[in-house]
Amino acid sequence: MTYARSETFRSIGQILTADVLPALYRSQKLPLRISCLGVASYDASDAANSFDRVIPLGECPSPEEAIQAAAMRLSRGDNCTGPNSFPYFQPRILLIQDRDQRLVLAGEIRAGIILWQRPAASDAEARSIVTEASRLRGMAFLASEPGDARRLRYRAAALEARLVDPFWRETAADLLRLPQAA
Repeated sequence: MTYARSETFRSIGQILTADVLPALYRSQKLPLRISCLGVASYDASDAANSFDRVIPLGECPSPEEAIQAAAMRLSRGDNCTGPNSFPYFQPRILLIQDRDQRLVLAGEIRAGIILWQRPAASDAEARSIVTEASRLRGMAFLASEPGDARRLRYRAAALEARLVDPFWRETAADLLRLPQAA
């Protein structure tokens, strides 16, 4: 006589390995930190004295809430407030990182909208992104004009926004499938 397992019930071991342990591990990585990479200056007319700056925007308890908070901050235009603020700040890339500063999700900011970047699907794809970003940074180092160098660095940073930590890749891909992430 053969015992047929029911598909509706799972063993305690399956529940622990599939649900409980990943949730516990993920909770150790929280809260998620939101920051904005951009160009800061003290005078709007002086592009020569502008500089790159990362501005912390806050923390959230979940990736979903971090995406919503980032979009809300950007839409309200308060992406550069607090003790590290500058009178003139042009946001370029929004970052969501975990407690260990591993990338959870990132997006390029264009026309006041966050274009969340699809995470690299594999380690091979991540290596090709690193290669291309390194090439762009090398070109930026050799550029004679500061504006050209900055544009190349931001193109490299936009590519690197796809270098989501392997732990967060599936979560980030799932988040980008949701309608509110678009």
